[in-house]
Amino acid sequence: MSNPSFYSGTGRRKTSIARVRLLPGEGELIINGRSFDEHFGNAASETEVRLPFRVTGTEGRFNVMIKVEGGGVTGQAGAIRHGIARALLEVDEATNRVPLRQAGLLTRDPRMKERKKYGLKRARKAPQYTKR
Repeated sequence: MSNPSFYSGTGRRKTSIARVRLLPGEGELIINGRSFDEHFGNAASETEVRLPFRVTGTEGRFNVMIKVEGGGVTGQAGAIRHGIARALLEVDEATNRVPLRQAGLLTRDPRMKERKKYGLKRARKAPQYTKR
């Protein structure tokens, strides 16, 4: 069986969806055609996004091409992390699954924004009660 030219994974968090491709390389992160710092600035931690590589010991082996859409900074960073972890499973599932699972990187974070209810100002904030 031949080696594919890239490994892919889809990550999700809140309303963000990240399509991740791992290509053999020296560890470069490209998000929507821009570098990590250009895309996120100071808002997200690069070490948090690169956690799947550190856990599996594959730092500096892959260039990462990412297309991410929807949500905000935290959701996009979480979606990228989830996508990288899923792509690393394609690389070598036998050795990578256990450390990724123990670090909690394969589980999709189910927390979503709660919907607004009628009669309330937000999901749970009620208008101030007036007695008279």
